[in-house]
Amino acid sequence: MPILNKDMQVCISLSGRPSNIGTRFHNFLYDELGLNFVYKAFTTDDLEGAVRGIRALGVRGCSVSMPFKEAIIPLVDNLEPSALAIESVNTVVNEDGLLTASNTDYEAVALLLSEHAVDPVSRVVVRGSGGMAKAVVAAFRGAGFDDLTVLARNEEAGTALARKYGYTWTASEPEPDFDVIVNVTPLGMRGTDESALSFGDAFVERSSVVFDVVAFPSETPLVAAGRAAGKRLITGAEVIALQAARQFERYTGVALTPDQVTRASEFSRAE
Repeated sequence: MPILNKDMQVCISLSGRPSNIGTRFHNFLYDELGLNFVYKAFTTDDLEGAVRGIRALGVRGCSVSMPFKEAIIPLVDNLEPSALAIESVNTVVNEDGLLTASNTDYEAVALLLSEHAVDPVSRVVVRGSGGMAKAVVAAFRGAGFDDLTVLARNEEAGTALARKYGYTWTASEPEPDFDVIVNVTPLGMRGTDESALSFGDAFVERSSVVFDVVAFPSETPLVAAGRAAGKRLITGAEVIALQAARQFERYTGVALTPDQVTRASEFSRAE
């Protein structure tokens, strides 16, 4: 990384629970590519003040995580289609004080569905109804999937999400009769839920594609079960790497190679 200097471009993240993953991903590539950038993670209890700071100080880019993804919308100037599609933001780019917001989570999921050649005629079940679930469900709709069930205990959020994209909602465990199973909950995430299996064995056996958006650890109980059963896998590690790569390109104007994304992702996740 270059020595800090007056011309260095600054990028930040705003999150309720900051981690080092994005910081390590971006700074690894700034250093490797010799870019005069630095990235730092922050949290705040004053989102409006933070956004004013982005404008006033010329902060180049900002990654946005929960709980700010929806609250930041009225504070920016422009919304790209990816953010409009799900009414949620995870990336802000500052062009001379004009703030443009997008959602690279949505873009990453859409790209992975295409890269993994997931058949749009598949029957899909998505467990979860939070902010990331919006990105996932919207990406399935955008890719032409018509048969999707939102499985969520929260009736208000679950029905709203399903209704928005023309899908169905259920709070009770359905029959394990789905081609694609998707976990968008903390089940399997490092911490208190890391040993939890978000879908039972019958769901895994019936499916052809197992998709877990949990990024840490990358080998969740669901991913491990899918791998053991020989299923096609889409992992949270892939999602987080691709969404970060799209952010990086917006901030710097530099398009990354798959190898660069892979190495930066591995570095960002190293213990």
